[in-house]
Amino acid sequence: MPLVRRDPTSPTISATASTPDLQRDADDLGFDLGTEKDPRARETLLATLVAIADPSAAVALARHLRSEDAGLRNACIEALQSMPAAAGSVLPGLLSDPDPDVRILATEIVRTQPTGPANEWLAGLLDVETHPNVCGAAVEVLAEVGTPDAISALLAARTRFASEAFLPLAIDTVLARLDKGR
Repeated sequence: MPLVRRDPTSPTISATASTPDLQRDADDLGFDLGTEKDPRARETLLATLVAIADPSAAVALARHLRSEDAGLRNACIEALQSMPAAAGSVLPGLLSDPDPDVRILATEIVRTQPTGPANEWLAGLLDVETHPNVCGAAVEVLAEVGTPDAISALLAARTRFASEAFLPLAIDTVLARLDKGR
């Protein structure tokens, strides 16, 4: 008896998962992302949102920064990092979010932004931030992408957090690096 190949009559999840549907609404994709447990399907949803790469996709991804699922949070951060222009539309809101954990995660997204806006956002955050861990996250990113434009915000944060054990030293390290770059 010869071998006969029979194609399935309807597409399976793996077949549909490999073909992103760019026509779907980013909000719907974001909702599905929050409930999807299958890793391959989740990756497909993330890839589709990254392919859309507009402000609506950024909003759909940013809403998951509050998720209890660390894997989902990290995947959304990586997706937002891969689309800097779209992510820029949600960063001001994320950097001023009432939840300090969201603000800390937002600094990681700022890391991949163009240098000018990244320094502006992080300096603005340092000017008003009251949580030392959020400032520490901003200082860490400025150590990598900072320019002399951030010096005044760093100095003000150093004064404001002088009693914190780690921040003044971290800020001094960044200031020394930025001073050498002048």
